[in-house]
Amino acid sequence: MQNKTPLQKDFYRESGQWLSTFQMWKKCFSPNLHFIYLLRTAQKHPKSSFSGKVWRLILRHYQIKYGFQIYPETQIGEGLYLGHWGALVINPKAKIGKNCNIAQGVTIAQANRGKNEGVPVIGDEVWIGPNAVIVGNIKIGNNVLIAPNAYVNMDIPSNAVVIGNPATFSINENATSGYINHKID
Repeated sequence: MQNKTPLQKDFYRESGQWLSTFQMWKKCFSPNLHFIYLLRTAQKHPKSSFSGKVWRLILRHYQIKYGFQIYPETQIGEGLYLGHWGALVINPKAKIGKNCNIAQGVTIAQANRGKNEGVPVIGDEVWIGPNAVIVGNIKIGNNVLIAPNAYVNMDIPSNAVVIGNPATFSINENATSGYINHKID
């Protein structure tokens, strides 16, 4: 797995199989995989280069088409899994670890005032359910399940299940067991 690209690792999360470039292209009929392909490709090229500008323009078209507002500047670890497409907003300054699942309707946003002014840092193996909101200069640990419709504006330790608005959490060593499949190392 050492010689695999971030893109190959992202596609592995979806199928559990290592795919050739041609096989990945065939899977790009799925809007979420197509978007991941374009995002990772844009991330490979410097923003100021000609190819970087072209890939960012193409990505922008598909951001609008599919409803994914994720920018190449966003630091996202390998093994990103977007379960469904549409209405997903991630601040470009946010940091997301590896083996993360992000569902539709999720917002990962910046807080512009108060004690949590800033953007979230999300650990490895985090499952974020539909319509969850994660906002502010907070840290989400590893192996965390954020339930659908949760509003998270506080630090969450590793090995936790988060529910509600306002969010509450409980410690659970198996928080994401069965939710995050085909993990990469």
